[in-house]
Amino acid sequence: MNKVQLVGRLTRDPELRTTANGVSVCSFTVAVNRRFRNPQGEYEADFINCVAWRQSAELLAKYFSKGRMVGLVGSIQTRNYDNKDGQRVYVTEVSVEEVHFVESKNASAQGAAPASSAPS
Repeated sequence: MNKVQLVGRLTRDPELRTTANGVSVCSFTVAVNRRFRNPQGEYEADFINCVAWRQSAELLAKYFSKGRMVGLVGSIQTRNYDNKDGQRVYVTEVSVEEVHFVESKNASAQGAAPASSAPS
């Protein structure tokens, strides 16, 4: 089974592109806090690269921006390619299947507690 559920904040605005075949694709990174504190008493975060396709990509680009809390459901995928220098590059990312609103737009601006979630 390959299933991922994440709740975190966008580290930058989602980048919406269109493939040569006209399919919408959106790349973004989510900062997800770890469940425990480090020796200094602070939570560390993992920065997870994600990619969404079609309606999910368009929803993310339209309603989410840097700093917004987002809930995601998807799967981990790996791929590789050769860069300009001929070096093999390996990529691990979450392929997003569902996007959920975790907080209201007003709560995001004010740093308030999460609100209800809704499916994409």
